[in-house]
Amino acid sequence: MLPWIGEKMAQQRDYYEVLGVPRTASQEDIKKAYKKLVKQYHPDLNPDSKTAEDKMKEVNQAYDVLSDADKKARYDQFGSEDGMGGFGGFGGNGAGGFGGAGDFGDIFDMFFGGGFGGGSRRQSGPRQGSDLRVDLTVSFEEAAKGTEKEIELTRTENCTVCGGSGAKPGTSRNNCPQCGGSGKVRINQSTPLGKFQTIKTCPRCNGEGTVVDKPCGTCNGSGKVRRTKKIKITVPAGVDTGSRLRMQNEGEGGYLGGPPGDLYIYITVKPHKFFRRSGDDIYCDLPISMVQATLGAEIEVETLDGKVKLSIPEGTQSGTSFRLRSRGFPKLRGYGKGDQHVKVQVQTPTRLSAEQRELMRQFAEMSGEKNAALNTKDQDNKKRFFGKIFNSDD
Repeated sequence: MLPWIGEKMAQQRDYYEVLGVPRTASQEDIKKAYKKLVKQYHPDLNPDSKTAEDKMKEVNQAYDVLSDADKKARYDQFGSEDGMGGFGGFGGNGAGGFGGAGDFGDIFDMFFGGGFGGGSRRQSGPRQGSDLRVDLTVSFEEAAKGTEKEIELTRTENCTVCGGSGAKPGTSRNNCPQCGGSGKVRINQSTPLGKFQTIKTCPRCNGEGTVVDKPCGTCNGSGKVRRTKKIKITVPAGVDTGSRLRMQNEGEGGYLGGPPGDLYIYITVKPHKFFRRSGDDIYCDLPISMVQATLGAEIEVETLDGKVKLSIPEGTQSGTSFRLRSRGFPKLRGYGKGDQHVKVQVQTPTRLSAEQRELMRQFAEMSGEKNAALNTKDQDNKKRFFGKIFNSDD
């Protein structure tokens, strides 16, 4: 293997190192470190410093990535905000192997003039911001009837002073003098095999193609600011746990004045103490007395829309289900409602007076349960006995 293949070429500094924070730093720590460095390197505060502007650009680039949840996740996983910088080469990082995608791309750039890993993958010009996600919990009743919630969301927005360009009002972004606005630069390199040309992301504009000569004082040239905003969310009737709502243009601010991303709300519905849900139908258990089950009755049942009357026919058995049409959840992507299923549970009395117990024994004898010689004369006798049993005083 040629000795130059395993050598690391110039790479971008680690963003955590640029901001001086550990990889476990919270967003608050990152923000504090950024503010501190802005005061230290901002060109307006360091007019006599020749390196302040370059330092400030490096700090802005690091903060742009680490303050964005999606970019930070890709950077932490791959070592690059575009998701390619940390791709492992052949044989991992051992001796003689490729150290990462940057080295692998450099080699291909040398032999084939770019196109594998050295060119810029960042779009120049305005770009849409990242999407955001929030989790929202609603009650069973709110999910059934719909509701409106207000949340407090902290996000990156386009700077209103500069319109997201990052340039001081009255000025504009200019083509990068180093790359001429292309976002790429060509580097000639000499190797044992001869001279090769590598196409790289422009280090001055970071592939944007434009630079800010006079940065906006509000956003320090980044074009974005962090703001906390209260947002009203309309939750439609019929949502269930796992439902996802989308609010357009309520995500992170765009880049270079581009449109914001979207906000996605993931719904969780609290369980109910009485109802259970399956799709658009709801289920409940209803206790009834032995007399109501035997003789029949008209009872009130709780529904999502209030109490309704349910007729229990004579001789109803425990576990029998009744359906109340259109008393369930509204169909989220259609018309109408689901049904409510009521399952009755016959309750056996546990405390009987002496007279009630005697009447029960007489009823058993009339039913042939104790003495086959004593048969039931008719159903009216049973009704009269039950009426006496449960109307008797304890």
